[in-house]
This record gives sequence, C-alpha cells and structure tokens, in this order.
Amino acid sequence: MDELDELPVVTDASREYLNQRQLLDYRAEREAYLEWLLTFGKRPDEAVGYAPGTVKSGAYRTDRFYRFVWDQEGGYTANVTHDHADAWMKHLARGDTGATNKRNCQKAAKRLFKWRHHEHGRSEWDPDITFAADSSTNPRDYLTREERSAVREAALEYGSVPNYKSLTPTERDRWKQYLAQRFEKPKSEVGPDDWDRANGWKVPSLVWASLDAGLRPVEVKRSQVGWVDTDNAVLRIPKEESSKNRDHWVVGLQSRTAEALGNWLEEREAYPEYDDTESIWLTRKSNPYNTKTLRYLLHQLCDIADIDTTHRQMSWYTIRHSVGTYMTREEDLAATQAQLRHKSAETTMKYDQVPVEDRQDALDRMG
Repeated sequence: MDELDELPVVTDASREYLNQRQLLDYRAEREAYLEWLLTFGKRPDEAVGYAPGTVKSGAYRTDRFYRFVWDQEGGYTANVTHDHADAWMKHLARGDTGATNKRNCQKAAKRLFKWRHHEHGRSEWDPDITFAADSSTNPRDYLTREERSAVREAALEYGSVPNYKSLTPTERDRWKQYLAQRFEKPKSEVGPDDWDRANGWKVPSLVWASLDAGLRPVEVKRSQVGWVDTDNAVLRIPKEESSKNRDHWVVGLQSRTAEALGNWLEEREAYPEYDDTESIWLTRKSNPYNTKTLRYLLHQLCDIADIDTTHRQMSWYTIRHSVGTYMTREEDLAATQAQLRHKSAETTMKYDQVPVEDRQDALDRMG
C-alpha cells in the first residue's frame, strides 16, 4: 500500500483552484515532497523520515501556504519563495488562530524549504519572525484539550502497519523485515498474527486509560488485570496498589476506553509473556513500564501528533496534569480529588486555576 494514499496530496480546495495541467504539475510536486518527508525529512543524511501523522498534518498546512501564494500572485505557481513564506507569516501573525497553530504552520513551511534545499539546491528559509509557544517563559506541563485529542488519536497510529492482505509480495516482504526486528524473531517466522499484534490494542488502552484516570507511572507499573471493570467502565484500584493513598479508589473511564481495555485484555491472553503475570501492560521486552519508557512513548505520540515538545516538561505526568486541569474546570475539586486519587484536598488545590487559554478569552471579552 502506498503511504501517499493516506495523505492529502491535493486537497479539495486546491483541486478547485487549478486547471487539469496545473493539477498534474502540483500533484507531482506534492508527491515528491511528501515522499521525501516520509523517507528523509527528519534527518536526511541518515535517511530518517517523519511519522505519517506528522507528515499528514504538515501536508494540510503547506497546501494552505501554496494557496496563499496563488492568491498573492493571482494564479498558480509551484515556485514558492522566501518572500512568499515571510508574507505568509505576517498574514498568520495578524490572524486570530492560536500560537501553537502559527508555530506549526511555520515548521511546515521550513520543512518545505528544507526539501527544496536538499533536492533542488535552493537555500533553506530563515523566518523574519517567529511565534512563541505561549506568553510565559515557563514550560507548560499539561496537555491542552486539542493535544489530548491528538494524543488519543496518535495512540491508534503508533506502531501500526498496513493490512496484510492489501500488500503486494514486495511490500509484504519489506514489512516482514520490519516486524522481525520489532518482535525479535526470524523473518521466516513472521506471519499474519504478527500483523494483528502490531495493530493491537495495548498502546491505545494504556494511553486512553491514562488520559482518563491520570495514571502515575508507578500505577501503570503496578496495574493489575483485576483493576479493570469494563461492564461499569471503571478502574478499581485497591489501597495496597494505589500510590500515596490508604483507600480503595473507583476511577471513571470513557466508554470507548473501557472498550479498548476489553479488547486488549482479550488480545493479551494470546501472548505467552503474560502467562505468569497479572500486569495489564508490558513493554516489548516483557518488562513493566516505568517513568523512562512512558516518557519515550509520550514523545513518540507527540511526534505523530505534531505536538511541539520544545521547552516543555513532557513526562507522563503531563497527561495526569491535564486530567486535573480540565476535570476541575468541568466539575469541581472534589471530582478531581477522586479521579486523581489524592489523599489530601490540599494536593488537589493546585488545579484550582483557570487554564491560560480561558483567561486569554476572558480578557478579549473584557475589552
């Protein structure tokens, strides 16, 4: 299966803008660029590309850039310049989209000129202006609503492979080599079951449960199959295993999270490494997750979701802090205390603050 089939090579908005010959030229330009991003984009000298999720979100942004240029020039051109990019940045600066979106648009444009430099010998682009991540010099230590959704979706993409039956023999052979390395087994022993495992529910269930329950790394490590109650969509964490607490905790889950956990627990029964343990999740090396492995996983998910982690303390606690921030906003401190399993109400008080984006909106309304 061609990975480009899953990407917005030419959007509907651009297709409506172009005649047939322009469309063919633009498509060829975009296919070459996106293929380069997938194969070489991150580190060209090492042939390391970006994750498909990163390429997909950037593809939409560069498509908008091209259409901005066409509007400026009064017609189609594939020859975008540094002046065009600087003009787009000024256009974005005047707009009302958030700083994160502006930064991501700038990153996408820089990758476009990086491709033109490596493939066509053009100079890379050094923007006249840049966009700060936020108005504070302090790192943001929680995921925004938008980022939570993006991480949730990235968990479905993480480590996935194309459908076994959809691949040609040549493509299947390439993916067999990848799975042999991933699962540390001879290539000759890789079969359809390994495809199913690569597209399994372990990572989605782990990430989604953490997004709902704000699981600490130690709680992920200690997690037991007996905690999961899919019928009632809750985790029942006993006091012996609940970090920093003396009481049993009943923690609510979204219905789709409960379904993902149910799918994983059924799938988990097929893997020998789980025969002698009640741990819900183990790493590829059959060890419990820890702070380091969870941090690595989160950074991989942020890469897929195109979330900029620069100058941010992006640990597994970032997920937990987002639960506290938005549970307090939607309900109250009592709900947050129960959901995050705080022994003391004073611990929960740190979430008794309005997220910065809400405060900014309030200032706009105040005039």
